[in-house]
Amino acid sequence: MMDSADMESGSYHDRLRTFPNMRAKPYTPLVFRILLGINVRVLFLLLLLSFGAIFYMGAKTSPIIVLVISICILSFFVAIYLMKWVLAKDEGPPEMVQIADAIRDGAEGFIRTQYGTISKMAMLLALVILCIYLFRSTTPQQEASGVGRTTTAYITVASFLLGALCSGFAGYVGMWVSVRANVRVSSAARRSSREALQIATRAGGLSALIVVGMAVIGIAVLYATFYVWLGVDTPGSMKVTDFGYGFGASFVALFAQLGGGIYTKAADVGADLVGKVEQGIPEDDPRNPAVIADLVGDNVGDCAARGADLFESIAAEIISAMILGGTMAQRCKIEDPSGFILFPLVVHSFDLVVSSVGIFSIRGTRESGVLSPIEDPMAILQKGYSVTIVLAVLAFGLSTRWLLYVEQAPSAWFNFALCGLIGIITAYIFVWITKYYTDYKHEPVRTLALSSSTGHGTNIIAGVSLGLESTGLPVLVISAAIVSAYWLGQTAGLIDETGNPTGGLFGTAVATMGMLSTAAYILTMDMFGPIADNAGGIVEMSQQPESVREITDVLDAVGNTTKATTKGFAIGSAALASFLLFSAYMDEVSSFSREPFKQVDIAIPEVFVGGLLGAMLIFVFSAWACAAVGRTAQEVVNEVRRQFIERPGIMDYKEKPDYARCVAIVASASLREMIKPGALAIISPIVVGFAFRILGYYTGQPLLGAKVVAAFLMFATVSGILMALFLNTAGGAWDNAKKYIETGALGGKGSDAHKAAITGDTVGDPFKDTAGPSLHVLIKMLSTITLVMAPIFL
Repeated sequence: MMDSADMESGSYHDRLRTFPNMRAKPYTPLVFRILLGINVRVLFLLLLLSFGAIFYMGAKTSPIIVLVISICILSFFVAIYLMKWVLAKDEGPPEMVQIADAIRDGAEGFIRTQYGTISKMAMLLALVILCIYLFRSTTPQQEASGVGRTTTAYITVASFLLGALCSGFAGYVGMWVSVRANVRVSSAARRSSREALQIATRAGGLSALIVVGMAVIGIAVLYATFYVWLGVDTPGSMKVTDFGYGFGASFVALFAQLGGGIYTKAADVGADLVGKVEQGIPEDDPRNPAVIADLVGDNVGDCAARGADLFESIAAEIISAMILGGTMAQRCKIEDPSGFILFPLVVHSFDLVVSSVGIFSIRGTRESGVLSPIEDPMAILQKGYSVTIVLAVLAFGLSTRWLLYVEQAPSAWFNFALCGLIGIITAYIFVWITKYYTDYKHEPVRTLALSSSTGHGTNIIAGVSLGLESTGLPVLVISAAIVSAYWLGQTAGLIDETGNPTGGLFGTAVATMGMLSTAAYILTMDMFGPIADNAGGIVEMSQQPESVREITDVLDAVGNTTKATTKGFAIGSAALASFLLFSAYMDEVSSFSREPFKQVDIAIPEVFVGGLLGAMLIFVFSAWACAAVGRTAQEVVNEVRRQFIERPGIMDYKEKPDYARCVAIVASASLREMIKPGALAIISPIVVGFAFRILGYYTGQPLLGAKVVAAFLMFATVSGILMALFLNTAGGAWDNAKKYIETGALGGKGSDAHKAAITGDTVGDPFKDTAGPSLHVLIKMLSTITLVMAPIFL
């Protein structure tokens, strides 16, 4: 404790303050410790042998695989360059470094514990999958390929664990980058807003290239392994093992999103309710005991979880499109089906190229100071996105002409190119719609902010109505995209042995590829948000000049919009991918049952009940996710209040808050709370399918379990898409309405309108960062789990 003279002079307020580490000693993951312990020459030799083995398998499979792997490896080198470029930037004064160290320690400690919990659950589920596949029947395709039941079981489990491992690593990379880039953005903001924007963008691009590159190269190596070692070259013969990879990825993504989302929003809500509302101190004020936990949450909730989420999205889309393309080529008696099978890998490898160009198109400037009105951060990011879009269209057209041209239907490639164009346009429209409803430059958010001037209740009413309205345009766009792509595919000229057109589903798959053909740049914009948010927190806590905080506030507001647009993009791609996965599920049931399974009749009472249960799952899951945030936030609120009461000197800078205590509370509570909604998502389709299978056995309806699960999946997908759109958009709009008022509108900070907007933002926090993002992961996970577990429904 300082003496009274120091207190009066304010020297404690002005002098350098230290911030606690969240762990006793630095932690390095086991894999990195092993690699660091290996001799450099030995490590280089091992890497050389690994690359040699990968290229050997690729060359034995197809030259296309070699091209895909080469592009992925080149993208990793680009990511290494970006990493060195970002880490070469200065970290600023010591007080910034100390705050960043505390954030990094808390984030890495939580991720380590969370992934330990998820890995145990994954191993348990892998044992369940192994038991199911050891005792299930085989499909005709697997019998034809000569792969036995035991081999299939072990390959499926290995694929599941590999998908889980890669998804977890993708999430870890997102967190690792963000906790090192945040302080560098803060330091750059002291010099130039354009430099801060460039660092945040390139840091996000680093994560994005690694995540997308891993998804593509992982599936390419998996396919080449099946092809070379097992001789699997029959389209669809290893369908379930491929979906095992997707299921593993979605399993980790769901729990990463749930745990990270609960963490970030519980800390945020707790910090805001006591700090801003009760104590009247600014956001990210160093006197708030929950501020470090809040900043840690940005990294584990937005960066780590979103990395795993997008990895899972790309993996599921690539796998389903490869299988649909191979199956269609087989039905149409196309001599060389490799183009249709490998087309998704080529598209996403070109995504790495075009997105890299988009990332590098955002350059710094020698000028310092606040961004001019002409150089709005969102406009600069949009220019980079426009560059990426144009290049993606060109790359997509060339890819379709190269790989999808067949002599029996010479114009088919053009139809499929148009399908891809529909997907790209759909992605762009989705980004624009979400930006319109969540950016405070547009009318909806400004109207929401205006409603805050009449009180808290009117703010909530306006926010809910805005979220509900925002579901309309996206649904119309997705509906038009699905119908248009399906029609273009059907009229492509590809027909089966009976003369029926077969390209409809593949056309929809190509549209999904088009929508995700700029996924790396979209993830870059998403990662930009939490990095900018963290940078603003570090600036506030280290008490930098107001001009620096103004720069980070502008970047933070743009980050809120980019996060919201990315979530809208993810929902749109999830809707298209789920349509493909639903069709794949029906094909899988048909293969196992050896009976046609082309449609689901919801007029059957049991099937209709299955649909109701699927819709119910979405609402109950969302409720449990939001309730988990509420319960954890209550613990944070009580702790922060306790510290303000027991340590009254905190408000006068005479005592330091116990940041570590809040971090520990949020970490343990979020890990505990993520289990319940996650278990509900995994267990529900299995229990429903198995229960109705037994009912069907006694009532003479052999496929009843599979039909009920199909309805369950269909209704859950439709309800989940609408609910996710509502939650994400409403939450983002509430957040930016608050940001708009904080710019000085409607009375500015501290006004009654500002307090009402804080209430709306608090309500929207679990919507946009916990329940909403978890839902679109849930939608895809339901599709993959029903595919993998299909044998127990028959």
